[in-house]
Amino acid sequence: MASADDYYATRFRPDPRRASRHVPPGATVLELGAGYCYFINGVAAARRIAVDLGDHVTSCAAPGVEAVNADARAHLATVPDASIDVVFASNFLEHFDWPDLDAMAAHIRRVLRPGGRLAVMQPNFRLNPGRYFDDYTHRAIFTDVSLTDWLEASGFRVIECVPRFLPLTVKSRAGALTALVPIYLRLPWRPFAGQMFVMAERPLSSAAGHGRDIGSADHSKAL
Repeated sequence: MASADDYYATRFRPDPRRASRHVPPGATVLELGAGYCYFINGVAAARRIAVDLGDHVTSCAAPGVEAVNADARAHLATVPDASIDVVFASNFLEHFDWPDLDAMAAHIRRVLRPGGRLAVMQPNFRLNPGRYFDDYTHRAIFTDVSLTDWLEASGFRVIECVPRFLPLTVKSRAGALTALVPIYLRLPWRPFAGQMFVMAERPLSSAAGHGRDIGSADHSKAL
């Protein structure tokens, strides 16, 4: 059976230039499935935690990043309630079966502070179904619609949905073109897009997290 390190060696190339503009400087940030830590290393936050099953997370984490070499499912169960401001997951959720996904959603909502956010970037099956299972570890199928519906059914409020966010490519020379990503994101039409981006938050009140808020998710960019 292939190890987590074997998997990352074949599917991903480390790219330290990637970062996010969605994180407040004083936040506590938890990245699930951090891989080579290119996201968490580039975040300006008060506390940064990188969790990954692969051993490489400890060597790739930058100084100041708390590297946790563990299964994200097990680690989430140990995180204190309402202790995290932002949870980030890139190309992560689709690797699990539904019982694990539902359990993780409940834990993520529990560990986020009220108003805390979950940022998800991952393949959008609707945009490129023919390549979705090129990754042999994919288990669950998500589209921009099903992901937002599932998050809201799990008690989150979706505040942003970008069906066409980035190209699907995870193993190619495209990693060398990361400097062009800001330009790509400004395009009115994004060719070859296969990845979506969804931002959700834990509502300030428990009642606010249930029921579909039609205005919260923008699907107008779906076509």
